Amino acid sequence: MKDSIPQAILDDLTDVGMPRLPEEPIFDHSLEMGDQALPMRRCGCVVVGSGAAGLRAAVELKRRGVDVTVISQSAWGGTSACSGSDKQTLHTANTSDRGDDYRAMARAIGAGGAMDEDIAYVESVGSGRSMASLQYLGLPLPQDTLGGTLRYQTDHDETGRATSCGPRTSRLMVKVLADEAIRLGVAIHNQTTALRILTDGTGDGARTVGILAIRTRDRSAANPMGLVVFHAPVVVLAAGGPGELYRDSVFPNGCFGSLGMALEAGIELVNITESQFGIGTRREGFPWNLSGTYVQAMPHIYSVDDAGKEHHFLADYYRTTQELASNVFRKGYQWPFHSTRMLDFGSSLVDLAIFREGEAGRRVLMDFNRNPLPVPGDRPFSLDRLDDDVATYLRTAGAGQEMPIDRLRHMNPLAIELYRRYKIDIAAEPLEFAVNNQHMNGGVAVDIWGQSNLPGVYAIGEAAGTHGVTRPGGSALNAGQVFGTRAAEHIAGTGKALPPSEQNVEGPVADALAAISAVLRDGSPLSADALRSEIQTRMSEKAGILCRPDEVREALAGARALCARIDAQGIAPARPSEAGRVVQWQQMALASQAVLAALDHFIAAGGGSRGARAICDPAGECVPSVPGKTLEGYRFRIEKPEHQDEQLIVRMQGGEIQVTPRPVRRMPGDAKSFFERDWPDWLTGRIHDCTGAGPR
Repeated sequence: MKDSIPQAILDDLTDVGMPRLPEEPIFDHSLEMGDQALPMRRCGCVVVGSGAAGLRAAVELKRRGVDVTVISQSAWGGTSACSGSDKQTLHTANTSDRGDDYRAMARAIGAGGAMDEDIAYVESVGSGRSMASLQYLGLPLPQDTLGGTLRYQTDHDETGRATSCGPRTSRLMVKVLADEAIRLGVAIHNQTTALRILTDGTGDGARTVGILAIRTRDRSAANPMGLVVFHAPVVVLAAGGPGELYRDSVFPNGCFGSLGMALEAGIELVNITESQFGIGTRREGFPWNLSGTYVQAMPHIYSVDDAGKEHHFLADYYRTTQELASNVFRKGYQWPFHSTRMLDFGSSLVDLAIFREGEAGRRVLMDFNRNPLPVPGDRPFSLDRLDDDVATYLRTAGAGQEMPIDRLRHMNPLAIELYRRYKIDIAAEPLEFAVNNQHMNGGVAVDIWGQSNLPGVYAIGEAAGTHGVTRPGGSALNAGQVFGTRAAEHIAGTGKALPPSEQNVEGPVADALAAISAVLRDGSPLSADALRSEIQTRMSEKAGILCRPDEVREALAGARALCARIDAQGIAPARPSEAGRVVQWQQMALASQAVLAALDHFIAAGGGSRGARAICDPAGECVPSVPGKTLEGYRFRIEKPEHQDEQLIVRMQGGEIQVTPRPVRRMPGDAKSFFERDWPDWLTGRIHDCTGAGPR
């Protein structure tokens, strides 16, 4: 296959260049705050984040005549532009050569539970429009000769709704949306980090009036930290997930998200107990998911100890060579760890085995120049001895080559080219990897338009808690596009985004400055580096794929104590330019406490294993087995069915984290639209008054 594809095409799909940023708009006002003069820009809406979701919102807002400004910590440097997998997935409707049933797709999106049914339906019915508009902008999704989009099966997807441009699908999405944003003249401020959501009023009367951000380039005698104000009645949070929450993470470095900032503003979060973990290369080098064809090629997986000795450790977990190789293959579309797949010699035993090797201090690698070694006492690996689903897939793909590297080269040459761009030749040397945190399914609690509980603030993409416990691979990219469009439609349709006049914003800015000053304290014994080490170690070791009730409770106590120390002592910046990063780590400490508080609440209420985590308990009902014994140390609870019907809402109230269960929203079984009845609601904009449930 590689020989039939010109190198220039492979280069275009792996080396995706991003457009040059336009000239930055000037700050047209100055806000005098005591002895400081803060540059200020007034606009109708501020979008925080320049990834695929944020740019979608900005483009759709600009098309509807809204004065929108995008602020970005690092344009083209976030998760959308820098992350992916072997053939990164966009999950949409229209499959099996027969179209699709939107309700069936919605059920698949929410199949893991704890997901609002109306949100799932919104993502389903909006998926076709999102894909088509991306194709219109130039996204090169593959087609067959009759114009159908090529599809394949991905994780938590039994139908085959996945499509892909290759490993850089989300980066290509960012590129085409960035090109369109620049063409439309969207204002973009780069190297601009949001620090606080500005709010006016209290209680139910609170609303946003913009964002306080920091730009080190604007530091001056009159503005020592380089703070700037974006004064706007609408804010769209699209800054991605809390990638820095875990040490073992496949997020690019510097991805903080906005959960801590949202909590400080009184915004509710939801489902932050739910994440995804899976195998990927370490973030110290080139962080990348190892799903899809990387494992479907069935390389040899082994570990190396401090003495340099190799260990064929997977042979201790599976009964036959066929079972071992077939489950390595299944990690391609069962990539996320799932507790139930540790049972009956399933594919998540691979994750558990890799995790345990890491705990033992061994490095884990995959070698594409060796087939899986045999399980002792069993026959060698053979393509003729694989489970039926695996054999059928490889036969259909024409992947009958003798060695893993040749099977990978045949199925997906881009997977090899990608690592070569980062000076790693997996055709010549083994690839080190681990079990990493990859995605938070929870985030800001939103309605069917992306609105949070704080008037004027919307959340989209990974910043929003629109996913349930599990989600089909690639549905997150779809959700960001759907809700970027939905939020823009609601903002424009309700007329909220009128640029503010000379209204008073000094009070909210003064409050934000006081909060930041309380964090930044020279002489504090706390530093950003120390916070990073403590937070990431605690989360990776106590809130990863294996959680134990007493350890989670202990971790929560540690997170509370850390936040209390920050409140009492502040954090000392190592240098003046580190002020923004210090505030981000203070907010990450708060986000960590919130995640652990929600997880502890869930476990204390009898919560069982689901999605990303196994809740290990000596009294648990399930226990993984390996040949000849059970792994009693990993006995775990099963999930209670009633927990699938509720979500956990997390909010900061009076300085304390509060966790409250809420039933998921159900779609009425007979809910359906009717043209003549419902058209007037669209014409008059009354559809924007509905925040959930079925069609009017």
